[in-house]
Amino acid sequence: MNFNRFAIPLLAGACLLTAFTGKAWAYESCHKSKWGPNDQIGALNNITQDNILAAAKLIKKGKSMRMGIETNAKTPAFAPRTYSVTIVRPGQDYAGQTMGNTKTNYHDDILNTWVGIGTQLDGLGHIGIDNTYYNCTPGTEVTGLSGLKKFGIETVPAVATRAVLLDMTALMGKDIIPEGTAFNQPEIEAALKRQGNMKINKGDIVIFYTGWHKLLGVDDKRNGSVEPGLGVQGARYLASLGVAMIGSDTWGLEVIPFENPGQVFHVHQILLAEFGVFILENVVAEQAIKDKVYEGMITVAPHRTTGSVQAIVNPTFIY
Repeated sequence: MNFNRFAIPLLAGACLLTAFTGKAWAYESCHKSKWGPNDQIGALNNITQDNILAAAKLIKKGKSMRMGIETNAKTPAFAPRTYSVTIVRPGQDYAGQTMGNTKTNYHDDILNTWVGIGTQLDGLGHIGIDNTYYNCTPGTEVTGLSGLKKFGIETVPAVATRAVLLDMTALMGKDIIPEGTAFNQPEIEAALKRQGNMKINKGDIVIFYTGWHKLLGVDDKRNGSVEPGLGVQGARYLASLGVAMIGSDTWGLEVIPFENPGQVFHVHQILLAEFGVFILENVVAEQAIKDKVYEGMITVAPHRTTGSVQAIVNPTFIY
C-alpha cells in the first residue's frame, strides 16, 4: 500500500477536526501496564495453564489448519515493504560440482525482506502514541537501529490458547465484506449470537473472517489499500474482555478508510500501546469456517529474532 496517497486526506481530516473543535484532538500517550513496570508481553499475561488445558479439550475433529498465507515477492505489502529471496550453492560454483565421496550437494537461501509482510504478528514495539510505547515507555528506550531495546519479538512466549473465529461474511450475508465496514461491539456480539451464543473469554485470541483474502492475486491494489475491520469501539470492547491477540484475514486488521480520518491507525494504538494486545494480520480461517467450526486451539510461535519488531508467522488452528 502506498501510504502517501492517504497522507493528504488524513492530514486534511485532522485539520478539519481542529477547525471544528478549535483545538487538536488529544489522546493520552502514557498507559501503564497492570502487570508492572517491567512487563513486556502485555495481554499475553492473560493466557494461563487453564486456558491451555481448556483449549485442548476443544479438539474434536482431529483437524489442523495452517492460517498463514504464502509469502513471496508478489505478496501485497504496506509500502515500502518488499520481499526477496536468493538461492545459493556455497562451495559448488560449477555445474555438477559436489562434495566428498558421496557427492553431496545442497542449497542455502538468503532472505532480504521487511518482516511486516504476509501473515504477521505485530509486537508491542510496532506502534506508539506520540513516541511513547506500551507501558509508558519512551521511544528512546525502545528504538534501536540494530534491534529494539524493548518489546523485541524474542520476548513473546510460546502461545497456545482458545481461538474464537468470527464469521462476518455469514453475519452480513456477503462473500467479501466491503471496505470501510467497521466491526464494533454490536457486530461482534451479533456474530457471537449467530454462532450459538458464544462467549469470548479472558486469554482468548479472536480472529475475524471477512473473505478479504480472496482478493489476493485478483485485485491486489484494492486488497492492500482499504479493508473492512475492527473499529475503535470494538477494539476497546475486546481489550476490556482480556483477549490476548486479535487478528483478521486483512492486511491491517482495522477498518480503512478509518472511522475518523484524523485518527490514523488508532485501533493499532489502542491495542498495542494502550492495552498490550498483540495483532495478527493476513490470518486466514477459511477451512474451519467451511466446517462451521468457530472455536478451537490455536498456537502461535514467532521466530526468536532478537530486537525484531514483527514476525512472519504461520499460526496453527486445531479443532
